[in-house]
Amino acid sequence: MDTSDPGLPALTARARRLTAPGARRVLGIAGPPGAGKSTLAARLVEALDGDAVLVPMDGFHLAGAELERLGRSGRKGAPDTFDAAGYVALLRRLRHPRGPEPVYAPVFDRRLEEPVAGSVAVGDGVPLVVTEGNYLLLDEGPWAEVHGLLDEVWFLDADPGTRVRRLVDRHVRFGRPRPQAEHWVAGSDERNARLVERGRDRADLVVRVG
Repeated sequence: MDTSDPGLPALTARARRLTAPGARRVLGIAGPPGAGKSTLAARLVEALDGDAVLVPMDGFHLAGAELERLGRSGRKGAPDTFDAAGYVALLRRLRHPRGPEPVYAPVFDRRLEEPVAGSVAVGDGVPLVVTEGNYLLLDEGPWAEVHGLLDEVWFLDADPGTRVRRLVDRHVRFGRPRPQAEHWVAGSDERNARLVERGRDRADLVVRVG
């Protein structure tokens, strides 16, 4: 495992080494809530200029109605509030496309607070899929299969204070009152962060971020 604080150009160069014509590779970006996974993943895909597509793990959030039915709404974001088996099945399809038709992936709409199916089309000629999420290195239940489906996994090691402030601000931006956002981050998000940290040593690269 490498540990470093590289800039975007160095990370882009490392990601580009995973691209090869006629082959499909998958790069995973893991880390606790608020570490900056989605931002880095989007910047990498943009820098790779058509050679990569972003498929977020968050598209496999269970719908709000299902979380209500299961009594898990208060723990949204925990491992059992996702369709982990569905995410694993999609990764398998992405690694081994069976024809020229695109593979469609869902995304999570933060304004709706719901997953939206069929939002990302991954064409058969795209050499690299970048996927990001909390639980790519979790070794429990269906999540344990994810690591073996990734060619390389990076873990974002963020300053805790910055990460928590970023999380609170994000919840506020999408409609939560600040006191409620602070309560949610201190409880649910930080419990999940401690769980995510357990997978840090399984990463190929630990990226220190501010």
